[in-house]
Amino acid sequence: MANEFTFSISTTRFDEDYAPSENSRITTNFANLARGEHRQQNLRNALTMIERRFNALAHWDNPTQDRYGVELEIVSVELEFTAGDEDKEFPLLEVLDITIVDRTTGARHHGIVGNNFSSYVRDYDFSVLLPATTEAAGKFTLPDEFGVLHGKLFQHFLASDAYRERFTTTPVICISVSTSKEYQRTANHHPVLGVEYQQNDYSLTDEYFGKMGLKVRYFMPPGSVAPLAFYFQGDLLNDYSNLQLAGTISTMETFQKIYRPEIYNANAAAAHIYRPTLDQQNFSSTQIGYDRVERSQLASAQGKYTEEHFMKPHQDVLDRWAADYPTPVA
Repeated sequence: MANEFTFSISTTRFDEDYAPSENSRITTNFANLARGEHRQQNLRNALTMIERRFNALAHWDNPTQDRYGVELEIVSVELEFTAGDEDKEFPLLEVLDITIVDRTTGARHHGIVGNNFSSYVRDYDFSVLLPATTEAAGKFTLPDEFGVLHGKLFQHFLASDAYRERFTTTPVICISVSTSKEYQRTANHHPVLGVEYQQNDYSLTDEYFGKMGLKVRYFMPPGSVAPLAFYFQGDLLNDYSNLQLAGTISTMETFQKIYRPEIYNANAAAAHIYRPTLDQQNFSSTQIGYDRVERSQLASAQGKYTEEHFMKPHQDVLDRWAADYPTPVA
């Protein structure tokens, strides 16, 4: 049954000339930036922020902090399957891939794939299924098997020929810490990831990514003001080079400074005991346009699109496949 689900990959260069295609999830961080009257300036400013942050992190043998360039590609993944004797396709997910260019030696270093993560099925789970289940129960209630299908599809993608032929390492997804949890600084320190934070209780997002086979650790990199959440397989501190980790940090911290400046562009760094909040006012704006309200509304619209075009018409096929596919273990 698992062989009925295969994948195709396409890539799009993410630069100041990027424009989202009709098939792009416009709730995605990078796609949201590329809209509106000031789209090109938004993109140029964001890419400049990424490159400057990377050079600040990769400071060794880099006295003028301009040695490295950072190139980004959007990786779009389509799920291909058979339903009712017909071949079907559905846009499954998008991630970012990074290449680091050494301007001194001319070398090109492959960074980490993953970084930003967006998924139509996740939009459905969080923006359609979860609210409907909660409304029916009259209180917050997780649906049965919440995130299981999504997790198995993601794991199946990582095990696919399409992924293994293109990428040599497992992905790292980097997002904001949860505003519903408290984090405590530890004594553990990494030269690029920075100081580690821990929490006593996983968030709903942590548990959701766990069903994708991903563990989580929280680090506040040097020069940062808040920890980031890193979701990964294997060994985050030893499976990737310092340049690769710097690529992920510089890219995703930049997006978070734009998207959540209250946390990641705050004027005071996270304390020993840290509770992130979007309510505080002591932060600086990046002056890069980003419509957070519209992004939330679009997530709901795209979740409904997934329900109409993927979940409902192919529920039997999806249920049979998920029942036969082994449960991922983080």
